Amino acid sequence: MNVQQGTAPDGDAVVVEDPRLLDLVTKGTAARWLGGDAIWSEGPLYLPDDDAVIWSDIPTDRILRWDNATGTVSVHRAGVEFTNGRTLDLDGRVVTCSHGRRAVERTEPDGHTHVLVDGWNGVRFNSPNDVVVKSDGTIWFTDPAYGIIQAHEGHPGDREYGDHYVFRFDPANGEVTPVVLDVEEPNGLAFSPDESLLYVSDTAGAAGLGHFGAVNHHIRVYDVVRGRYAKNGRVFAVVSPGVPDGFRVDVHGDVWTSSGDSVQVFAPDGSRLGRIPVPQVVGNLCFGGPDRSTVFVAATTGLYRIPTTTRGCSPADLAVDSR
Repeated sequence: MNVQQGTAPDGDAVVVEDPRLLDLVTKGTAARWLGGDAIWSEGPLYLPDDDAVIWSDIPTDRILRWDNATGTVSVHRAGVEFTNGRTLDLDGRVVTCSHGRRAVERTEPDGHTHVLVDGWNGVRFNSPNDVVVKSDGTIWFTDPAYGIIQAHEGHPGDREYGDHYVFRFDPANGEVTPVVLDVEEPNGLAFSPDESLLYVSDTAGAAGLGHFGAVNHHIRVYDVVRGRYAKNGRVFAVVSPGVPDGFRVDVHGDVWTSSGDSVQVFAPDGSRLGRIPVPQVVGNLCFGGPDRSTVFVAATTGLYRIPTTTRGCSPADLAVDSR
């Protein structure tokens, strides 16, 4: 079912703060509106087999879809239990965070969706928020409490383990392990191209919902030790205005993140290279397109597109490309 396309302005031209940004985008690049009628957009994912992007409209409990072939937006699925972030696994299946089910799910090729994991150490997760798949097939995801403390993003509930962690789940043996324990409210996450670093955003206090009294808007970075432990956490970059709700990393190790007014780009050394203005608050983004050089931006009511001269580095994308 096609949806009301909605209208929104395109963004202004890229703001270059460091000339290195012009190795990633051309001068004059701007975010272009593609469509949507959402209340709050999150969790975009490019589907390479369909040349389409799906994303979450969390408050209306729908997944929306933009198809490149037609340029139209439609309802992909409804009544989905408040999905948020998603990615592809190494077999090209969609792995999704569900606020409503307090779980990480997977959608099979026949369209059937089932829960992969919904708890740890005998208790339920809070509300899994964003997810990445490592090249060894393990699934890493953040678990803040937004889906159990905001009625429009899930169902009221308790923090059963009393905190907010980043977890690693191994679907091969069912093992669930907390890997990051020092972030107040972990939200977005991504690996560096060689997976030696894990980036995790802290959005504590966003919309006045901080559980521990902190107000944070930074991205932290951790060394990944022996492929499974996150060590030596430190602040990578502070994002302002707004918060680094979601982000992705390109093949050069640059971090492309959401903010209150733009997609901001940070070099691997943590310096901000510039920003691509977006007229609406950005929720999350992904790389996509046939060569993975397009950044698709989920921003409040719908989807934007930003052309780049780089590529995303998701191991899931690389696995799909090599099939």
